[in-house]
Amino acid sequence: MYNRRYIIPGIGAFIIACLFPFLLNITSGPYERPALVLPADAKECIEPVDFMRSEHMQILNEWRDAAIRDGKRSYTASTGKIWEASLQNTCMSCHTNRQAFCGTCHDANSVRPDCWSCHIEPEAPNPKTVAKFGGKNQ
Repeated sequence: MYNRRYIIPGIGAFIIACLFPFLLNITSGPYERPALVLPADAKECIEPVDFMRSEHMQILNEWRDAAIRDGKRSYTASTGKIWEASLQNTCMSCHTNRQAFCGTCHDANSVRPDCWSCHIEPEAPNPKTVAKFGGKNQ
């Protein structure tokens, strides 16, 4: 082996490169879910909270595909209730402050969804107006 002095360090560098994400994860500690500002006046969500935390993007993608490709604009939840399949009219009717609700988790997890490239971003409630009328900032 003429390249022995290059092969062994190369194999070592390869192993370190493969193990680096795992070693980095060990030093970072456990994941802590960011605290969300949940809507105070919302009665129910389309699905249970734990399901929505893990599968909300899948639901939104299915809604998009069904609405665009098939013209289907309704969603039947696991409870049997039928909802309008709409980010703006269904989800954002309760979760009105995008940064306080969506942005908190997306920023913490370095996720950059492209929802707002097509949809109109809802305006965050004005704190002065909310205080004036006795409402809560969602």
